Amino acid sequence: MTATPGTGPADTAALAVLGLLANSDLAAVTRLAADAEVAPSVVDRIELCRLVGAAAERLGRIEARAGELGADLADVVAPFLGTFTDFDARTPPGSWWERLLKAHVGFGVEDDVARLLVRGLDDGDEATRALAQAAVDDDRHGALVVARVTEATAADPVLASRLALWGRRLVGEALGVVQRLVTDHPELRGLLERALADASPDQPLQQRLFAVLTAEHTRRMDRLGLTA
Repeated sequence: MTATPGTGPADTAALAVLGLLANSDLAAVTRLAADAEVAPSVVDRIELCRLVGAAAERLGRIEARAGELGADLADVVAPFLGTFTDFDARTPPGSWWERLLKAHVGFGVEDDVARLLVRGLDDGDEATRALAQAAVDDDRHGALVVARVTEATAADPVLASRLALWGRRLVGEALGVVQRLVTDHPELRGLLERALADASPDQPLQQRLFAVLTAEHTRRMDRLGLTA
């Protein structure tokens, strides 16, 4: 990661968060474009294309902030490339509904981790914090998924049961990715320790982290009207 001389631990952590978010947006551009190609309605295709544009725009803002911290976007994102490759390969969707749920529930776990990382950022780095917070707070894709899935499952209990099972598989696979991510990136571990300092501090970090992520998964599934 190319940075200006004298970059301190706070900047290193901030660049790691920016790298993770940039990787998420890079993957989202490809994934959302692919989803748009197979969307069953023109309305959904248009909305997914808008979301592609939003992800690309966020990527530009991340690049600008990384530059202010003395780093190149390519160097910042490189350590996180391929983070979810195994997850993608192990969870091929079998239908449009599984595809929607995978993007919202499976990759939503990554968003939950990013949200915690933002909480752990240095209080003095308002620029990075504001940028990262805006990224994790963008719920336009989630709103689309909730609207489509709840409408479909209300008329099809069998589909609801299948998607509930699919959601359980997705979160299990995603938690495995998170475990490796925290192990491979100690700079993220420090941010998570800070974010979760008040959550059962006597428990190991992974246990505290997974408790939060599991609770967020349950909340997300509840919003979809599915059993977690």
